[in-house]
Amino acid sequence: MTYEHLAALLHDRADLQDGEALRAFLACQHPADIAAFIGTREPGDAWRVLDCLSVPRQAEVFGYLDRDFQVRLAENVGRAKLACIVTEMNSDERADLFNELSEEQQAALLPALAQAEREDIRRMASYAEGTAGAVMTSDYATLTEELTVTQALEKLRREAPDKETINRAYVVDGERRLLGSVRLQDLILAPSRARVADIMDRNTLAIPVEEDREEAARRIARYDVVALPVVDAEGRLVGIITHDDALDVIEDEATEDFHHVGASRAVENLRDAGIFMLYRARIFWLVVLVFGNVFSGAGIAYFEDTIAAHVALVFFLPLLIDSGGNAGSQSATLMVRSLATGDVQLGDWGRMLGREVVVAALMGLTMALAVSLIGIVRAGPEVAVVVAASMVLIVIVGSVIGMTLPFVLTRFGLDPATASAPLITSIADASGVVIYFTIATAFLFPAV
Repeated sequence: MTYEHLAALLHDRADLQDGEALRAFLACQHPADIAAFIGTREPGDAWRVLDCLSVPRQAEVFGYLDRDFQVRLAENVGRAKLACIVTEMNSDERADLFNELSEEQQAALLPALAQAEREDIRRMASYAEGTAGAVMTSDYATLTEELTVTQALEKLRREAPDKETINRAYVVDGERRLLGSVRLQDLILAPSRARVADIMDRNTLAIPVEEDREEAARRIARYDVVALPVVDAEGRLVGIITHDDALDVIEDEATEDFHHVGASRAVENLRDAGIFMLYRARIFWLVVLVFGNVFSGAGIAYFEDTIAAHVALVFFLPLLIDSGGNAGSQSATLMVRSLATGDVQLGDWGRMLGREVVVAALMGLTMALAVSLIGIVRAGPEVAVVVAASMVLIVIVGSVIGMTLPFVLTRFGLDPATASAPLITSIADASGVVIYFTIATAFLFPAV
């Protein structure tokens, strides 16, 4: 069933007065599909659908909703009802929701929660945004070394309903220091009297709680693990980051990079964003780049005599400077992705620079050959030579700029995605104007 079909069916049933029919229909739907539908409705209509679900099911649906819409729903429901849903949510999801609530909402919600949930929320919400601690969950299974396989399986059976995953349990000592981990598969296959210490993996990968969340996501992808344990400075286990959390991190980081590449600020939900929000998200860089483009105008003004003597040069100006910007944007896109995934390190700049110059020269020569034919037809062989030579040099310079800016920004601890396409294009444009008319002046002016 497609989402559009489901939405149509939900819309029909949401307008019915028969709550039993709606409940029966929703019971057969995935929480993600229900969330996708109610996320397009007003909070009152959304609660009408949610009220047809059990509290645990409501918590599941809540987990799939955008954070902004979760807050809107929280503002339109009583404290006791919200507390019941928050209690059933995964620990990382409820901590994220809690952080988005206003101080008044937080103060109202906490007293309605049980002591264990209050402490868990406070602890999870205390970690800095963007760290591994901010995206981890405390719903993990632990075992101790001395347990037998039978005892370990029984413990996991009792705890499974409250844990996000039991595919791998983490072995800790009396002070909760991480000693290793054991797969559920290994427990099932091991002799019943064997001890956990005999079958556990003592080389379990772990990540510090203050480490960047993007690095945690990279490690989960690199080592192909379902979850990654998170430890504090003393090596105590404080949480785990699951593969679905890692996917969310990768999606968030990719979205942020796309906004940077487009020289705009992040917009959480483009569909619901207001006009002024979209204006604020995009205007800053556009104004900055307007003033940056003044250098291109200044370059043209400086070479007025050359242009006046050979007006045909103007015909090729947009073609040349756009080629430099396009080449730079391509190069920057490749470098930003490689730096983000760890394929390229800062120390690789020299080797990458040499290769980029060769590749850019080959591209420039190919493009120069194509444009020189137009130059001969449009303005004669002399201008064609100028255009061809300029094309080669402009493409090389644009590519080098596009490749180098991400390295420079990374070196200074900034996001390499900030080397955005509009920024690179503006720099390449100014450089292209100077290169083009300098070559034209040197080659053509003596003939005037």
